[in-house]
Amino acid sequence: MKILVTGGAGFIGSHLVDALVERGHRVRILDSLVPQVHTTGMPAHLNHEAEFIRGDVCDVEMLDKALDGIEVVYHEAAEVGVGQSMYEMQRYVRGNDLGTAALLEAVVERRDRIRKLVVASSMSIYGEGAYRSAAGEIFYPKLRQVSQLAAQQWEMKSPLTGDKLTPVGTNEDKPLFPTSIYAVTKQDQEQFCLITGRAYGIPTVALRYFNVYGTRQALSNPYTGVCAIFSSRLLNDQAPLIYEDGEQMRDFVHVSDIVQANLLALETDRADYEALNVGTGMPTSINMVTKMLAAGLGKNIAPEIVGKYREGDIRHCYADISMARELLGFKPKVSLDQGIPELLEWVKSQQAEDRVETAAGELESRKLIR
Repeated sequence: MKILVTGGAGFIGSHLVDALVERGHRVRILDSLVPQVHTTGMPAHLNHEAEFIRGDVCDVEMLDKALDGIEVVYHEAAEVGVGQSMYEMQRYVRGNDLGTAALLEAVVERRDRIRKLVVASSMSIYGEGAYRSAAGEIFYPKLRQVSQLAAQQWEMKSPLTGDKLTPVGTNEDKPLFPTSIYAVTKQDQEQFCLITGRAYGIPTVALRYFNVYGTRQALSNPYTGVCAIFSSRLLNDQAPLIYEDGEQMRDFVHVSDIVQANLLALETDRADYEALNVGTGMPTSINMVTKMLAAGLGKNIAPEIVGKYREGDIRHCYADISMARELLGFKPKVSLDQGIPELLEWVKSQQAEDRVETAAGELESRKLIR
């Protein structure tokens, strides 16, 4: 098939492009090569068998060119960065909301030819994950109280008893409570696509990515994923900065498993018009990931646990992937123990400009770190 991948030069998009080309599809990439991500311009990893168009998803003329003859659209393009979105709001709303709306208008004009639309959503739209009390009750809490965080009492507590809650897998039925401008725009991207797909009969799937890691993640971008940010610090012999106490848990999913889910969404109609989690279903603490990265890079550098919190940060969230297993036949194949060594072999060959302290300073100056 003739497939368009927006953001196809980026971390996840480029891996998806490789997999689609390998399967014999004709692939076109639309990417604006944002300098914050692509610090050296055209990335070396760009698949030469794919057609490349440098352009903005908000550019209607460029979208007409990119969608010419296309049968399938993977919408991976987005401005990425939770903290940065809180002070570059127009940039994130323009790129993610307006960009998706422009893409959808162009897709609708060609709806008779479009066989599938798959959009990259995010676990950030959940806010906090799901929790269970000692009595077995399930809670979907919102943000922790400022007074609790100021007292460095990090764990979620039952609103009924005050006892500590235990995190459980978050499924797709959890009420959405995005806690950053970025997260709101990802929710918008997902819902724009699903609503438009249903209205016009364009089979559409939204994949809610959890914490993706792997090769090609922008090491010099201080607003990318935890694994890349911490690897950059360690490469530069600097201690990773950990907020709260480091025991907050996330679901780290290898980029190849994200690609797997995207391919499965194309191959079946069972998930059409659904939003599905894509993770591993396994929680891992930030402290554990830091230890794995330092050990793998041979760096005897302990993290700096700053004891502060960032506005909008959540405590725990990991995926319940039952729906993706059932509808897509998705099964994660790469464990963290397997994926981290592969990532670090690539990291060792890279040079990274450490911009973490600059980014932290931006948040501090706006009192978004307390």
